[in-house]
Amino acid sequence: MILIGIGANLPTLDNRSPLETCSAAVEALKAIPGLRFITASPWYRTAAIPKSAQPDFCNGVARLEGEIGPIELLTALQAIEDQYGRTRSALNAPRTLDLDIIDLNGAIRAIPPVILPHPRAHLRAFVLRPILDVAPAWRHPTLRRGVASLLVDLSPQAIEPWHV
Repeated sequence: MILIGIGANLPTLDNRSPLETCSAAVEALKAIPGLRFITASPWYRTAAIPKSAQPDFCNGVARLEGEIGPIELLTALQAIEDQYGRTRSALNAPRTLDLDIIDLNGAIRAIPPVILPHPRAHLRAFVLRPILDVAPAWRHPTLRRGVASLLVDLSPQAIEPWHV
């Protein structure tokens, strides 16, 4: 199982909203060679972490299957981000699109640029809540805890369904 975190909080240069960009990113994920799209979560409105004055994010998670190397997947995800005007400036800066590898078939990897599972996934409601929608039986590969258990232990974080 491959889990990809999807998020955006800025409009693109062609004025797509974060919701439109996230939805388009799901379509782009479907086109990655060798992978099979399974499902995507509903969209959630979330506050930035760490807390800041930047706009709320549209967040979700896509579930795919297949065999792909971590660098190959990262390269494909960054190409999609670039297509939607992603710029990489300061850490935690607002962005037009952010695609993160949360889990790659249970792989454990500590070598940059791809750390697996995503090193902060278990700390973020905007990752865990959508995973509950697409993979309720998912277990964190290193912590060996289920997604529902991880969610219960989180400190309160602002997350709500994205209403259009």
